[in-house]
Amino acid sequence: MSQALFNSSLHSLPLLNRGKVRDIYEVDADRLLIVTTDRLSAFDVVLPSPIPGKGEVLTRISDFWFAKLGHIVPNQLTGIAPESLVGADEKEQVAGRAIVVKKLKPLPIEAIVRGYLVGSGWKEYKASSSVCGIPLPAGLREADRLPEPLFTPSTKAEVGAHDENISFDQAAQLMTPELAAQVRDVAIRLYKEAAEYALTKGIIIADTKFEFGLDDAGTLHLIDEALTPDSSRFWPADQYAPGSNPPSFDKQYVRDWLESVGWNKKPPAPELPAEVAAKTGEKYREALNRLTG
Repeated sequence: MSQALFNSSLHSLPLLNRGKVRDIYEVDADRLLIVTTDRLSAFDVVLPSPIPGKGEVLTRISDFWFAKLGHIVPNQLTGIAPESLVGADEKEQVAGRAIVVKKLKPLPIEAIVRGYLVGSGWKEYKASSSVCGIPLPAGLREADRLPEPLFTPSTKAEVGAHDENISFDQAAQLMTPELAAQVRDVAIRLYKEAAEYALTKGIIIADTKFEFGLDDAGTLHLIDEALTPDSSRFWPADQYAPGSNPPSFDKQYVRDWLESVGWNKKPPAPELPAEVAAKTGEKYREALNRLTG
């Protein structure tokens, strides 16, 4: 396993932005280089403890899904090797964890698709029999599969701030009704096809988050990451039982630990014990191995 990379430090390209997990560099007017670090965020706060190898796992899972789902919507990838764009002393920072992408205009929402009743959706359902304002049948249990996947967009928050759920109509106001409908339909199709495949590998994708961007011609592209343990809730199918929240292959393990120590979910976050960081890394790698063989 490679040494943990908390922050990249490439000098051959200008740094544009450090997100919660990814560092973005400018290649030229049309392309960006994105480094997926080993940072981990929980409750919208970046934790001080990296998860060694996590960035490589996320990159490999995303690349797998970009290839598998490319017939549904174009994606950001250019196919250019990141090692060809950096100095010799920087190749180790990008190997296996960086991608070169088209420079696209990101849409102002996160496209969340929920296939199961869990998390904040379950809390809302218990109070109002709805999820993000969408009415649902009575009598559903925690972790029940929903009658149909729900598109529940949210705003995009800056690092340290919280995303907020919005209605489809609000999403349409931020873009156009036609584009919002296209994003909804594409996101649900991506989720359905991915969930069907993952089930054959023993993984239930309970929910996921997509991000999209437009090129100069207005063509929709899938950007950022795709169906990773950072952007999705993965459950082992053989341990799934409606009525309780199943164990997962994602960062829920870290969230549960953070909840157990009484952290107030505001910076600074506590250091993770070595065993929690190691166990988290194992869960990410298991998801990769199951999905891609």
